[in-house]
Amino acid sequence: QVQLVESGGGLVQAGGSLRLSCAASGRTFSSYAVSWFRQIPGKEREFVAAISLNGVRTYYADSLKGRFTISRHNAKNTVYLQMNSLKPEDTANYYCAAVQKYIATMNDEYAYWGQGTQVTVSS
Repeated sequence: QVQLVESGGGLVQAGGSLRLSCAASGRTFSSYAVSWFRQIPGKEREFVAAISLNGVRTYYADSLKGRFTISRHNAKNTVYLQMNSLKPEDTANYYCAAVQKYIATMNDEYAYWGQGTQVTVSS
């Protein structure tokens, strides 16, 4: 079992940057793949980025590749999402999720979810 807590969301202007953090409990964090997803009210949850349990492999939504970077520091039990060149359409509630696999990109693969952190990008 792992518990996840997101932080770092807020209000930024278009073109700005934010770094989100996903802090995990437990001593087995290095055995979990982690992803970021985002969702706006009334719409489907959208995949953002994934990182393998060892941090070697990453995947990104095609539309976000180049602007967003996922990373992890297993000794700190933390995964990050660096978001640059933010656009109003990036506005959403951002969630991190974990599963005991090498890597995963589908929301139904993930067993553990955080509570979310709101990102709002103004134009």
